[in-house]
Amino acid sequence: MALTLSKKAQSVKPSSTLAITAKAKEMMAHGIDIVGFGAGEPDFNTPENVCEAAIAAIKSGFTKYTPASGTNELKQAISNKFKEFNKLTYNPNQIVISNGGKHSLTNIFDAILNPGDEVIIPAPYWLSYPEMVKLSDGVPVYIEGLKENGYKVTAEQIQNVITDKTKAFILNSPSNPTGMIYTREELLAIADVVVKNDIYVVADEMYEYLIYGNEEHVSIASLSEEIYNRTITCSGLSKSYSMTGWRIGYTGSSVEIAKLMDSVQSHATSNPNSIAQKAALEALAGPQDTVEAMKKEFNERRIYMFERISKMSYLSCLEPKGAFYIFIDCTDALVTNYKGELVGTTDRLTEILLEDKQVAVVPCEDFGFPNHIRLSYAISMEQIKKGLDRIESLTKELEA
Repeated sequence: MALTLSKKAQSVKPSSTLAITAKAKEMMAHGIDIVGFGAGEPDFNTPENVCEAAIAAIKSGFTKYTPASGTNELKQAISNKFKEFNKLTYNPNQIVISNGGKHSLTNIFDAILNPGDEVIIPAPYWLSYPEMVKLSDGVPVYIEGLKENGYKVTAEQIQNVITDKTKAFILNSPSNPTGMIYTREELLAIADVVVKNDIYVVADEMYEYLIYGNEEHVSIASLSEEIYNRTITCSGLSKSYSMTGWRIGYTGSSVEIAKLMDSVQSHATSNPNSIAQKAALEALAGPQDTVEAMKKEFNERRIYMFERISKMSYLSCLEPKGAFYIFIDCTDALVTNYKGELVGTTDRLTEILLEDKQVAVVPCEDFGFPNHIRLSYAISMEQIKKGLDRIESLTKELEA
């Protein structure tokens, strides 16, 4: 037999967010002053008490295997957090702790999908969702969230694409890349469709603590027993606690699904990092003042960026309500000329920004919206001001 490679693996697209970040870092390594808006991680240090807990774990010898789905004490802390923050009752045997949110989502799709099962993915979407679904032998089905509806999809849109092959619907609120939040009323309507059609909801709530103004975070599983029974709730510590590199994600689900995910994970990776689990326990059970301080800073950056971008020619955006991203509509910019040539695509626009203005942004074709770019405000205000000055200077050079 010829030495061929996996067609499934070859079909996976590399992450454009990681690619743009890598290119920007390479330019920076050569001494070029780059402002990078591509970051999907907070620029704050992990809270000191969390780091100290990890050091204590190392010194005490807590460096061995734990149960594959995580320690009982961390599961209990997550159970308490679900109850207090999300108004959800997930007992420790319903919780699986994994190596980050991506791993949790991968476990979910491995546990619920059979070959050919369809998963409804609202666009704009986090670019990893379709690849994860395909790697678990599922089939992505896309629906478009209209800008006039805050880039969110409606219950009616979901109903219109459900078939006898539909297995699940992915709900991401607050959203990456838009920063938008589904309201309680919108979630109630979606829950009705899900229950009526007897499908699963994969609720990715990774940015749940990063909600601004008077907005509230509502976990769809909290709305009724019927929707609770059909929801797998996924979150983690990466964004809210600035613990991206610690790789701790978790899920709450039915006992049956939790057992399947535990079994899959036991063969794929075994337990999440033991030291990181001790750090996560301190993050959840310890003081929360650093989380609030980080959120306050994000909010100031969010307001500043929205107000600046809203005044720029050829660009438009909606005010984000959560997470730490601004989703920018570049449709008008793409039909302009730069140095005598049509801009044409966001790939070209981001190339111009990086090479001529030393600003790294993320083109969103891989997020299902090719005329948009994503900017993160998980960078310092000083860098934000410098970067927006450079973007604005480009808009003044574009010719309609």
